[in-house]
Amino acid sequence: MNRLHDPHRRHFASDNYAGVHPEVLTALAEANGGHEKAYGYDAYTARLHEVLAAHFGADARAYPVLNGTGANVLALQALLPRWGGVVCAETAHINTDENGAPERVGGLKLLTVPTPDGKLTPELVERQAWGWGDEHRAQPGVVSITQTTELGTAYSVAEIRALADHAHGLGMTLHVDGARIANAAAYLDVPLRAMTTDAGVDVLSLGATKNGVMFGEAVVVLRPDIAPGLEYLRKIDMQLASKLRFVSAQLLALFETDLWLRSAQHANAMAARLLAGVESIDGVRVTQPTQSNAVFAALAPGAADRLRESYHFYDWIGGEVRWMCAFDTTAADVDGFIAALRAAVQAD
Repeated sequence: MNRLHDPHRRHFASDNYAGVHPEVLTALAEANGGHEKAYGYDAYTARLHEVLAAHFGADARAYPVLNGTGANVLALQALLPRWGGVVCAETAHINTDENGAPERVGGLKLLTVPTPDGKLTPELVERQAWGWGDEHRAQPGVVSITQTTELGTAYSVAEIRALADHAHGLGMTLHVDGARIANAAAYLDVPLRAMTTDAGVDVLSLGATKNGVMFGEAVVVLRPDIAPGLEYLRKIDMQLASKLRFVSAQLLALFETDLWLRSAQHANAMAARLLAGVESIDGVRVTQPTQSNAVFAALAPGAADRLRESYHFYDWIGGEVRWMCAFDTTAADVDGFIAALRAAVQAD
C-alpha cells in the first residue's frame, strides 16, 4: 500500500503533526481482542483510575474524554454555574484556539487578561476577579491556566501554589489546561502531583495527544466533590466514547509506565538543541524562554517564507513564529532545520 506521506519527513509546526508512539499502537492492538463493557465500565478504564490515583493522589477521579477542547469545556462546566466566568490569559488556548467552545458550548464567559509571557499571577487575576453580586456581570468562579503556556513557558510549582491560594481565598477554583503538562514536568523535574494536587489545583485537563497518543485526554478531578455532575456532563458534551477502553488503553500506555516522561524529555531536549542552533544565527531573535518543546522567535518575513518552502510552522501573535518538537523529532531533523533556517536568513 502506498503511503500518502513521507514517513521520514518531520515538520516543526506542532507536536500534533507527529504520529502515534509505537508503544501506544501496541497497547491499542492489545486492547482490541475480545469484548469489554462499554461506556467506561471496562477493565482498562478501571485500571486507569488506579494508575492516575498513584500519580495524583487517592482522591483523584479520572474521566477519559476524546479531545483537549472537550476536556477543557467539560472541566469548566463542572466547576461553574451557567452565570460563571473564567479568568484566563488572553493567549489561553480556551480563548484563542477553541472556536469559542467554552462560551458557545459551555455557556461560560471568559474574562481575559493580557500577559507578557502567557502566565497569570495573583495580581493579574485581580484585574478580572471582581463584580460578585452584580447581576450585570458574569460571576468570576474559576482561574484557568495552561501548563505549559501557549508561549512555551512553564509555571513553577510555587507560582501555581500562589495562584491556587489566591483563587481559593476569593472563593474561586483553579483549573489547569495540561495539554503539555508532561513537558512541564520534564522541564521542572518534578512529579505530576507536585504541580497539581500538592500545589492546590482543583481540576486538571490531562493532555496526551501531543505526547504520542492517537486520540484521547482525561479530566482529572483532584478534590472530592469539587465538580459535581461531571459524569452526566461528559455525556451531554458528547465526550463519552462507547468504546472507552481504547482511550483508556492509550492513557495507560503513557502513564502506567514512564513513557509520558520519556517522550516529553526527548521533545524538550530537541527544543533545547534547536534553541542552541537558532541563537547562533544572526537575523533570528528568540522571543520567549524555551521551557518546554517550543521555540518562539522573530525573523524577517522573507526568510520565514523561504523556510516554509521546506518546513511547516506557524505564525504567532505579535509577529513571532513557533517551532515545535515532538517525541519523534530527531537530532538530524533539528540540524537539518537549523541549516535550512540559516540559508533562508542569509539569502536576505
